[in-house]
Amino acid sequence: MATDSEKSSAALRVLSILEVVAKSSTPMTATEINTKLKLPKPTIHRLCTMLESEGYLQPRLDGRGFLPGRRLSTMAMGIFSNNDHWRTERHGILKRLSKEVGETCNISIPDGSQMMYFDRVETHWPLRIQLKENDRVPIHCTASGKLFLNNLPSVKRSRLLAKIHLEQFTKNTLTDIDKLKGELKRLAPQDIGIDNEEFMQGMVAVAVPLRSDEGVFYGALAMHAPSARMSLSDAISQIPKLKVAAVDLVELIHE
Repeated sequence: MATDSEKSSAALRVLSILEVVAKSSTPMTATEINTKLKLPKPTIHRLCTMLESEGYLQPRLDGRGFLPGRRLSTMAMGIFSNNDHWRTERHGILKRLSKEVGETCNISIPDGSQMMYFDRVETHWPLRIQLKENDRVPIHCTASGKLFLNNLPSVKRSRLLAKIHLEQFTKNTLTDIDKLKGELKRLAPQDIGIDNEEFMQGMVAVAVPLRSDEGVFYGALAMHAPSARMSLSDAISQIPKLKVAAVDLVELIHE
């Protein structure tokens, strides 16, 4: 039976691996991780394999190197969400952005095959769409969900899309997987997500990524509005403001 000291040492090794990968701007192999940690070779490979199987690390498409996995990204955003100082500052940035664009703004993070809202600021307009913190929305027809899909390795994205039901919410919802992939390919170079009345009839939305300095995708910052008040092209024109706010949000993590 392992002693308390041995258990503590094993936990610190796992945390050290996650820290090294999270700080890296490029995928790292187990050997590259170990140049910093100096662990026994069988140990580093065993721990990396375990972290991959549990979703804290994900392999690069060609299998050579690890990236932060979904659970590590979710953990990072959870810390970002629950710290009292960050919560106040984060909400203040959302309030400022909502005032600048005149519409509801939110932050969401991946949660399996959905996106989960964990902070939002409502517009003052009486005509608005009510979505609350902790509400979950589908990934195939929302701006933040499409952005998340485009930040997955192509193999993982294809596997995820093959598993989920592409439910038809409105006449604009893309339920054909090839058409959806075409839409994602079109959006990828712009590094944005859009929702053209695909999740809710009469609602448009745009989203930009929240990434660390190392390029790790944490979640999405989005704005949505009734199409009666704002066209999709007008919403897209607000993206530069969203990107400024996204930089401010990510900088909170590194203060």
